[in-house]
Amino acid sequence: MTLNNHIGWLVDAGDHLKSADGSIVHLYELCHKDDDTILSSWAKHFRSHYCSDEEIDVLRNGTGLTRTEYLNNIKFPTASRGFGPGIRAGDFGEILIADYLEYRLGYWVPRTRYDRKAIKDESTKGSDLIGFKLVGEIASPEDELSIYEVKTQFSGAEPKSRLQDAVKDSIKDEIRKAESLNAIKQRLVDQKKFHDIPKIERFQNYVDNPYRDVSGAAALFSENVLDRQSICDTCIEDHPNKSALELLVIHGKDLMNLVHTLYERAANEA
Repeated sequence: MTLNNHIGWLVDAGDHLKSADGSIVHLYELCHKDDDTILSSWAKHFRSHYCSDEEIDVLRNGTGLTRTEYLNNIKFPTASRGFGPGIRAGDFGEILIADYLEYRLGYWVPRTRYDRKAIKDESTKGSDLIGFKLVGEIASPEDELSIYEVKTQFSGAEPKSRLQDAVKDSIKDEIRKAESLNAIKQRLVDQKKFHDIPKIERFQNYVDNPYRDVSGAAALFSENVLDRQSICDTCIEDHPNKSALELLVIHGKDLMNLVHTLYERAANEA
């Protein structure tokens, strides 16, 4: 059992849509099941984004908390009050899209966004996620940087234009790219992953090291608020990288319940 078996539950829906501008919207269904083995593996993978199993005892020492209590009280977004549920849904969406980029599309996606949150019920600033493709040992114009913005809607009675929201936020990524790359680099230094730092450096100076620049906008919906017409109304005309903008929608049943299940398992099985 590997930590990415859950990605097998992501199924191509086969009926891809088109935006108002005629761009293809890739549509997937997350066909999750009540499978203890895969859910436990997924929960471990999920937990590792917030706190490695090697560090959890050091971090909780002095708190008087068990591992489960430490994760629930200090690390994981709150389940039922304030901004917590929305942050849970957002983090879940970002991590799932990161898994899609890494395990389906072959990107390297550093997981550096969640483990140093100062406030657990706030989202981390900067671009949602960045994936890298490196074609060889030295910098190449064929190297690829993909920056995705991710939005979710797992509750409510009325569908929202979350794909359009992701497109709108993606427009800002060119401005915050340098800061986001630097933030990843700093966390890799903290994690002593010095061998990975040159991979980031290949993308920090486009003038000297040009590369393929890909943008992505993704929206995740629970089945009851999936509205295909709203998705098709999405417009990308104002996006500065619209010729290399990928549109992705994932939907599934009771996704908020799945989110809470993963956090619960991640805490209880630590």
